[in-house]
Amino acid sequence: MSKITVFITERSKSSRLPKKCHLNFGEVSVIEHVVLRALHYEFHPIICTTTDPSDDEIQILSDQLKVKCFRGPTNNKLLRWLKCCQEHDIEFFHSVDADDPFFCPIEVERSVGLLLKHNLDMVEPSPSSARGGATVGYSLRKKIIYEACSMISPESDTEMMWSFIHQVQSLKSMTLSDPVENVIIQRMTLDYWEDYIFLESLRSILGNLASRKEIFDLLQNNPDLPRINSFRNDEWAKNQKNKSYNR
Repeated sequence: MSKITVFITERSKSSRLPKKCHLNFGEVSVIEHVVLRALHYEFHPIICTTTDPSDDEIQILSDQLKVKCFRGPTNNKLLRWLKCCQEHDIEFFHSVDADDPFFCPIEVERSVGLLLKHNLDMVEPSPSSARGGATVGYSLRKKIIYEACSMISPESDTEMMWSFIHQVQSLKSMTLSDPVENVIIQRMTLDYWEDYIFLESLRSILGNLASRKEIFDLLQNNPDLPRINSFRNDEWAKNQKNKSYNR
């Protein structure tokens, strides 16, 4: 498989944890960490952010890291992705939110592999990841993004983009199965202050390049650690449902 393009999607404005992508994560910021993690695992990262002035800092960071940065609509994530695909001549990609600092490269490769092998439009995250484990995102083709965008207004808020893609009748998709081992069921996404404390605790113990197995083993041996942020998962899931197209 050729080098996988990953869209690192982030914007600085956040109601629950303002400017979370700029929080310190060791010697770098959260978003810088995600970019460096992608580069370490030999992915091709493109930062997808907005044209809002609040995201100028993200543009500056991309310049410093010498990675591509595409700036598009603030609320319409799907249209931002589509325009990025068109500008850089990309037919498929994997989405990596900067909210998910410990994404698993093995799962990303497995997801993209299924997209290509079965000629799918979308491969959705595994059940454990979708519930907050945050190990893998969505693998997507440009054409399905185009079809979804053609059905909605350019001003639409598509943060919960999968609910819009599911409206496309011709959609061919599947859900990635959970890995056969080292399945992370703890909350590993960054939306609240408690998430940051938990994730930074993992990083300080294991380092920025911690593998899924290393994280799994640590959490198995320290069952009290996830209690830092586990109570936030119900609120997070409810918020996602409320923002989806077909709630």
